[in-house]
Amino acid sequence: MISCDSTGGVSVRAVIIYESMFGNTHAIADAIAKGLESLDNVVVVPVGEAGRERLGDADLLVVGGPTHFHGMSRTGTRKGAVATARNPKNDLVLDHDAQGPGVRDWLRSLGHGHTKFATFDTRFKGPAVLRGRASKVMSRRLRRHGYEIVARPESFFVTLKNHVEPGEEARAQEWGKRLAAIVVTDGVANADGPRRPPTSKET
Repeated sequence: MISCDSTGGVSVRAVIIYESMFGNTHAIADAIAKGLESLDNVVVVPVGEAGRERLGDADLLVVGGPTHFHGMSRTGTRKGAVATARNPKNDLVLDHDAQGPGVRDWLRSLGHGHTKFATFDTRFKGPAVLRGRASKVMSRRLRRHGYEIVARPESFFVTLKNHVEPGEEARAQEWGKRLAAIVVTDGVANADGPRRPPTSKET
């Protein structure tokens, strides 16, 4: 829960939960964590380790994963990604938690909550209507569970060879800074009333 520390500042705990196959989403999660470093407590957790005890009294959840076939990954698409990484023709390395559960599975077991959240995904460049955006699906699921959205879902881009596009980690860090500012402002200025959630057109 957001609280004031002994100096009158705002104390905020953020948990970044990621699913990553080739390390791209992991790298973006780490960059977002750098952007959030002005907060008191920021942890980056693979989705397979994101149980209730790890979420604890988090004030902000940032959830991300890769876009597979227009949405969140499935068991079949994750197996396909593993096979792609093991193909000697590719220069891909599986993330150390790649063969664990995905965000889709985690959301099924999450239960109801009220924590503030933001979502992100990694995907190929191109119109979202053609490429899909896993972050939008994650956002809808979290809102159904009662969680409070604080920012529009965000996409970060990878190359056709499945490596993070140049400049995307810096952009992720800036996005993290904006999230930190939103959460701290909400904590300080609750007297102004709750933030207006983005509309369906915005998310």
